[in-house]
Amino acid sequence: MKEIIQLPDEEAGTLGISFLGEGVKGLKGAVFEAATESEFVDVSQGRQHLGFAWTAPDGITIIKTYTFSPETYEIGLEIKVRNLSHRTIDDNLTISLRNGFDEVKRSRYVFSGPAALIDGELEEIKADKIAKQDKYTGRIGWVACVDQYFVSAIIPKEAREAGMKLAIPEKVLETTYIDPSGAVAPGTERSYQYAVYFGPKSLETLDSAGTGLAKILDFGFFDIIAKPLLHAMNFIHKFIPNYGIVIIIITIMVKILFWPLSNKSYQSMSQMKKLQPKMAELRAKYKHDKKVMNQELMNLYKLYKINPLGGCLPMVLQIPVFFAFYKMLYQAIELRHAPFFLWINDLAAPDRLFSFGFTVPLMSPPYGIPVLTLIMGASMFFQQKMSPPPGDPTQAKMMMFMPIFFTFIFINFPSGLVLYWLVNNILSMVQQKYVTKKTA
Repeated sequence: MKEIIQLPDEEAGTLGISFLGEGVKGLKGAVFEAATESEFVDVSQGRQHLGFAWTAPDGITIIKTYTFSPETYEIGLEIKVRNLSHRTIDDNLTISLRNGFDEVKRSRYVFSGPAALIDGELEEIKADKIAKQDKYTGRIGWVACVDQYFVSAIIPKEAREAGMKLAIPEKVLETTYIDPSGAVAPGTERSYQYAVYFGPKSLETLDSAGTGLAKILDFGFFDIIAKPLLHAMNFIHKFIPNYGIVIIIITIMVKILFWPLSNKSYQSMSQMKKLQPKMAELRAKYKHDKKVMNQELMNLYKLYKINPLGGCLPMVLQIPVFFAFYKMLYQAIELRHAPFFLWINDLAAPDRLFSFGFTVPLMSPPYGIPVLTLIMGASMFFQQKMSPPPGDPTQAKMMMFMPIFFTFIFINFPSGLVLYWLVNNILSMVQQKYVTKKTA
């Protein structure tokens, strides 16, 4: 059975209905009467319905019926407009999601905000674009508000030519679906069928919802690599119920996959390291004539049959996989509140040992000792020591600060990401040590 998750107050959302041109007066502030006296709806034994009704002074009745099921986060929604007045309701029904929204608090690494499936394509609208364009039209499959881990969405029964309207009044994001159905004549009733989704941004759950809602879990350019990695992570977790260990296993698998490429890279680096004394002599000899110095260096590479880019190209080919893994782990709700060991009890949160009673500059709360991040920074330092230094002294000095720079970057990243990077660094050092010893 699915569990309804209570979000923090500032993230909680509401669902409201209205008419685009206020065709039914008083609806926006209406108080609907429930069709039951019970304060709870228990769906553990099966599907349950919950109805609400409101009647306007002129005789127009709005009936909302929610259908809850134990096996899904989707909630069925039927809206009936019963026009017992003497006038035509010549207006479009609208359904709005209202979510707390503070652009300052949004993650810089994951999209948060309104999204929609328009003409079969995912449309994500950044907050600063809403002021320029607040209306979108097309064949709309769903409209939604999304953050790092959760989705709230309105899904019409079928995709039709419809509209979406956006607004952010007082840090509240309003994502409105404009139903294209026509007027409701006097003495008639119209039924509008929808589903609303309030749940996790989980690939498995979104897939089961259908209607293309899974497209909302988007990893951008790396999507084609990140989603198979996510499937693999969830599959392994069925047998090993610790996501920290699963991350280590997948990191090892990826490392094995790229082992031959990495070997070539480290072999080239090892050869370059052997040539460092000769290269230093040439730089000292021709330091006042860079053109001749570069020509002599190229002759040295040819003599020893070394490609100066040989250590870089294999690594470049691995970058898309590393970034895909990075983006997947940053958005994976599976890691939310998932423990690893000892002090790491949430792989989606920064690792902190102890708790300080004061704020720390550049560190997001909670404030404590980022042990795993510091170990990761140390691994980068030792990995750098194993690699041949750049020929340019200025570049060499800059490279010395890279471990410190990365440590500060990772200090607020989820511990699951830090764990991946640390394990990858350790495996890289082991492989580099093995290749260096073999080619010595």
